[in-house]
Amino acid sequence: MATGSAPMQLQLRATIRMKNGHCVPRKWIYHLTEGSTDLRTEGRPDMKTELFSSSCPGGIMLKEMGQGYQRFLLYNRSPHPPEKCVEEFQSLTSCLDSKAFLLTPRNQEACELSSN
Repeated sequence: MATGSAPMQLQLRATIRMKNGHCVPRKWIYHLTEGSTDLRTEGRPDMKTELFSSSCPGGIMLKEMGQGYQRFLLYNRSPHPPEKCVEEFQSLTSCLDSKAFLLTPRNQEACELSSN
C-alpha cells in the first residue's frame, strides 16, 4: 500500500497467482473520502473498503463491502505470515461478527511483485 499519484489516494499493488499457476500483476486505487473512514475503489462505485491497523509487519487488514456481500481480507508480503498475525486477524473478524474463516493453502511459491 502506498500513496497514489493524486492527493487523497492510496494504491495497492500485488501479484496474484491464478489457478493455472501464472502470476498476474494487479493494482487497486482507493480514494479517501473527507470525514469518513471508508475508501472508494476506483472503477467499483458499489464497493466500500475499510482499512484496519495491524501490528503485523508487512501486512494489512481490510474489509470490503459491496452489493450484498462483505468480506475481510488479510494481505501479507510473506507467503506464510506469522501465526500471531493470523490470530490477530481472526480476532478482529470475530469481533466484527464474521462467522466463517477461510485460510487459503500455499502450495506454490509466492509471485514476485513487479517493479512497474
